[in-house]
Amino acid sequence: MRDFISERARVIPPSGIRKFFDIALTMDDVISLGVGEPDFCTPWNICEASIYSIEQGVTNYTSNKGTPQLRAAISRYLDARFHTPYDPESEIIVTNGVSEAVDIAIRSVVDAGDEVLVAEPCYVSYSPCVTLAGGTPVPVPCTAETEFRLTADALMERITGRSKVVIANFPNNPTGGTMSEADYRAVADVIVDHDLLLISDEVYAELTYDGQHFSPASLPDLAERTITLNGFSKAFAMTGWRIGYLCAPPQITTAALKIHQYVALCAPVMAQIAAYEALRNGAAEMNAMVREYHVRRNLFVDGLNRLGLTCHVPKGAFYAFPSVESTGMTDPEFAESLLREQHVAVVPGSVLGGPGHVRCAYAVSRADLKTALERMEAFLCGLKT
Repeated sequence: MRDFISERARVIPPSGIRKFFDIALTMDDVISLGVGEPDFCTPWNICEASIYSIEQGVTNYTSNKGTPQLRAAISRYLDARFHTPYDPESEIIVTNGVSEAVDIAIRSVVDAGDEVLVAEPCYVSYSPCVTLAGGTPVPVPCTAETEFRLTADALMERITGRSKVVIANFPNNPTGGTMSEADYRAVADVIVDHDLLLISDEVYAELTYDGQHFSPASLPDLAERTITLNGFSKAFAMTGWRIGYLCAPPQITTAALKIHQYVALCAPVMAQIAAYEALRNGAAEMNAMVREYHVRRNLFVDGLNRLGLTCHVPKGAFYAFPSVESTGMTDPEFAESLLREQHVAVVPGSVLGGPGHVRCAYAVSRADLKTALERMEAFLCGLKT
């Protein structure tokens, strides 16, 4: 049967995140810091809005683009929060999670042979989606020395005559790095000078702890060159609802919509109704969750540094990205040994483009974070004996 499998499907790797998560599922008493999912339940008012719609028989298809009410609410939200005005009729598509938005954004602008500059470390799907679209992913390193920001110099070093698109995710998964307005202005000069597009995944936009999130599409130079991706999974604890959105200039949304309507048709109507309620009445619960993540960040990152696992303070998302180089182990060795010996699951940074580090999601309870630190300390002590 191997001869029937496409070359593109053969060359993309399986998710390194899911590998460790699947191992953890076979073990007892595991504290999983591996999967980036809020430990909060979706707020009840959001669930109730969806349940009520089902009770009323609202189970039909929607417009391919999403319901007019949700698109209008997204437009108002983005303009009010991040100063990025998008027309709800021609510049917004509601998608099946941000994962679908990533896929259709890439496929709508990438041709065979195009090079796509991917700011790394990053979420595992970007490069495989570029490969599946026929493009060539080119990693652009973001380092601990710059707090994992994307710099103009790093971008310049990887640009060639085939470069077409930049993919960036800030606040960042897995590092928690963020980008300021000044950071984006420097990068914008490079993007404009080399006639590039920017795909900006901002699903963690609301999860910031040291200042407001800055959206690059708010810059005049980047407004017509940016595809903004966002969703409800992280901010509103709605991972299983699979609801996100893509925003871009009309020419790009027209292309993306053609792909979306053939592969997904529309996002589930019940999830769209839930998302609409989240934007209308979800701010208080969202802010409470963010405050709790802030406390957990301080607790966990302080603990990692105390153990000698050097970790910069993440300014966004809910991940810590400590270095494990001091242990003398590679990051896959560290992650597998920690899981098998102390039942703490983390993700090797190398599968995310950050070798020498591990990703730890602090979207678990404070009690679990304290226990995880205790087990990590026992593991590190065992390495010294």
